[in-house]
Amino acid sequence: MFKTFEEMVEQAKSTAPKVLSVAAAEDPEVLKAVKKAEEDGLITPILVGDKEKIEVFAKEVYYDLSNIKIYDEPDVTKASHKAVQIVAEGEADFLMKGLVGTATILRALLTKEYGLRQDRLLSHIALMDLEDLDRLIIMTDGGMNMYPDLNQKKQIIENAVEVMHSIGVEMPKVVPLAALELVNPDMEPTIHAAILSKMADRGQIKGCIIDGPLAFDNAISEEAAKHKGIKSPVAGKADVLLVPNIETGNVMYKALSYFSKMRAAMLVVGAKVPVVVTSRADNYMTKYYSMALGKLMMEYKNQ
Repeated sequence: MFKTFEEMVEQAKSTAPKVLSVAAAEDPEVLKAVKKAEEDGLITPILVGDKEKIEVFAKEVYYDLSNIKIYDEPDVTKASHKAVQIVAEGEADFLMKGLVGTATILRALLTKEYGLRQDRLLSHIALMDLEDLDRLIIMTDGGMNMYPDLNQKKQIIENAVEVMHSIGVEMPKVVPLAALELVNPDMEPTIHAAILSKMADRGQIKGCIIDGPLAFDNAISEEAAKHKGIKSPVAGKADVLLVPNIETGNVMYKALSYFSKMRAAMLVVGAKVPVVVTSRADNYMTKYYSMALGKLMMEYKNQ
């Protein structure tokens, strides 16, 4: 189990590079991140996109592309399909979104002919390295599924648990978040939390411990949970925070980004390969950490 991103990156560096297919790579921050990841031995990149623009931006970030394979495709939709096809045909191990909308690349990923779909919901995970926390923690899903129902929340948890397993957390503690710790029939997230907890108890959700509902403070602070008299195997020790809806996740992520010293790695998971999907506002190090996490996840899947 890693406590910091530095530990996660060191583990990712310790094995042979994975091949990363980058869709619409004509973006300076993307190329800066790819350059660092290649130099650190995390990846071998394949760049797909507008070759002329890729070369111009590569010069801006002092990236020598002489030994890098580039597929010239200026159309972002076609570039997304080409990047996915490269993975599907075994030329690359996993996928990254460049200067293209998330919906576009995910539509390409889910095209049946490529065979990368699984019988599981796609979901977004943000692995967070918070300054005052003694562990890495996942928040999900603040980027894809707007108002997940009970079955969708089950799959979102399963996706997040797989990511946690890939970074060495054998039995992650999962908290379905709500506004309070009691089941209230008028507050659907509390009902879902209670059902998900019981489903884990009965073995319907495996590889993790789930308990909820819990509010955010009681999920991450043992002191807060103790003060409220909450007795729970996960209170104050959460590894995965399941948010009730996309607004909660979006606000939580951005609040932590702007008001605390948080670093993040982000993936879309649920397909046969992870997809590095970061916001255009995220800096190159977020993209770099996301590549490291994606590499570790692929190594876990290939065990």
